[in-house]
Amino acid sequence: MGDMTESLFPSDVYSRRLARASELAADRGIGGLVFGTGPDLEYLIGSKVSSHERLTALAVPAAKPGEGEPARPVLVLPAVERGDLPASAVPDLDVDVVLWADGESPHRLVAEALGMAAGSGGAHGVLGVGASLTADHLLPLLELTDAKAVLAGETLRELFMRKDDAEVAELRDAAAAIDRVHARVPGMLRPGRTEAEVADELSAAILEEGHSAVDFVIVGSGPNGANPHHAFSDKKLGDGDVVVVDIGGTWGVGYHSDCTRTYVIGEAPERAAEAWEVLRAAQEAAVAAVRPGVTAASIDATARGAIAAAGHGDAFIHRTGHGIGLSLHEEPFIMEGNDLVLEPGMAFSVEPGLYFEGDFGMRLEDIVVVTEDGCEPLNRGPHELVVAGESATRQTGDK
Repeated sequence: MGDMTESLFPSDVYSRRLARASELAADRGIGGLVFGTGPDLEYLIGSKVSSHERLTALAVPAAKPGEGEPARPVLVLPAVERGDLPASAVPDLDVDVVLWADGESPHRLVAEALGMAAGSGGAHGVLGVGASLTADHLLPLLELTDAKAVLAGETLRELFMRKDDAEVAELRDAAAAIDRVHARVPGMLRPGRTEAEVADELSAAILEEGHSAVDFVIVGSGPNGANPHHAFSDKKLGDGDVVVVDIGGTWGVGYHSDCTRTYVIGEAPERAAEAWEVLRAAQEAAVAAVRPGVTAASIDATARGAIAAAGHGDAFIHRTGHGIGLSLHEEPFIMEGNDLVLEPGMAFSVEPGLYFEGDFGMRLEDIVVVTEDGCEPLNRGPHELVVAGESATRQTGDK
């Protein structure tokens, strides 16, 4: 077995994140922060522990102005999970660990660590709560405090939505690896093979190209491609099939890849070729519209408007994109009604699709990162309707 710390950033990265979280909480009038297991703990302390029904929580007191250094963060951990600590950054951080045994109240330990236990006279009555803290733990915690809860992710956007250089580097490497997998797909799609057989080969290729885990594989051929969340089946591929291939995996310290390309086996049906040009133009227009200061909804409107203008508005049945990082799906969600203003460092997919029920579907997806004056697309694969099967050496519309 390799060194478990190989899947971590240097400890000073986590120290800076914890300090900034404490500062931001104080700036926004939040008395303290509490996070359950999941991406929040991965981000702040490099911990991938899962506590199930037993509470594992990171309590981060706010840095109160004029009161010197803030209290140290406290990891409240079931004693049965203590063996997982060496796999996190905690041993190298200024984080206190409080172990609890069955029969004790971990919720009280969290309230006390934050100085927000009822009757303690805490200065602030607002508790910032991580999205992964489940109701069975949040409600008992609130009963023990004088606090009202707000979502930590919204108030700490600078931390969770804006990726730093190290995070962008992880996402960039993950995207390059999944691009290499897509480059192998045309040779996998042959008449007579089943979607499931292709999916197995894709799973192996994702790992071969450096991912530590396969997150998902979608191989939707012909009518199956008209279901955006179809996985794969025993359906055999045939000549003329349009095939949606959407794949992603976990990379490095836990960041994700996610990329969709659409293929055709043999000659593309005329309707599919025409629809693809509409989809490609819409996706590229949406990517070109990404820049700081515009809203997430405006990017969705750009893609949706182009598709509607071409007469296919009813065939685009999902949002244009989702954020990506330590979670596969996170803010910013690129959809109607989301007035979140884009900022440098935000990373998300741009993936409009067209779905013609009973016939075929198609989707084109790239991950992009907002820069100071636009965006950087992380996926670099072709935007053509890629020809597979015996003619896999050429692409429709290739120049």
